[in-house]
Amino acid sequence: MIDIRKFKEGDEEALWSVFYSSIHQVCSGDYSNEQIDAWAPKDIDPSIWINKFRSIKPFVATLEGNVVGYADLQCDGEIDHFFVHGDHQGKGVGTGLMEKIIDSAGSKEKLFSEVSHTAKPFFEKYGFKVIRKQNVNMRGVTLSNNVMERRN
Repeated sequence: MIDIRKFKEGDEEALWSVFYSSIHQVCSGDYSNEQIDAWAPKDIDPSIWINKFRSIKPFVATLEGNVVGYADLQCDGEIDHFFVHGDHQGKGVGTGLMEKIIDSAGSKEKLFSEVSHTAKPFFEKYGFKVIRKQNVNMRGVTLSNNVMERRN
């Protein structure tokens, strides 16, 4: 059974593992090795990610006590991060996180996110629509993604 809870200090290393595995194992069909390595480099300064996770305060999905996914919802309706561990795809983790986000959104007019090509079909399942495609620069490498939103 998947449990969803609030982020707590000490989750950072497990969340980095989720982020890294999701990008390296799942997104490799839609992005080049150079893009994947720029997006989730092996040698990143851990303090950058510790501060990121603490600032976005994500919901954390666990399965049998292990962190298997996370996603956040910011005050303005932005979903900044939404990742499921590469070894736990298709087990309902993403569904649980998205349902938690939608429930937590309450009366927000819209939810929005910058969504990878890999995650686009999943977000579309929950009523998100592509507003525009864009290119972003990650550590000197260009990646394309989709700006998506869901109106409530």
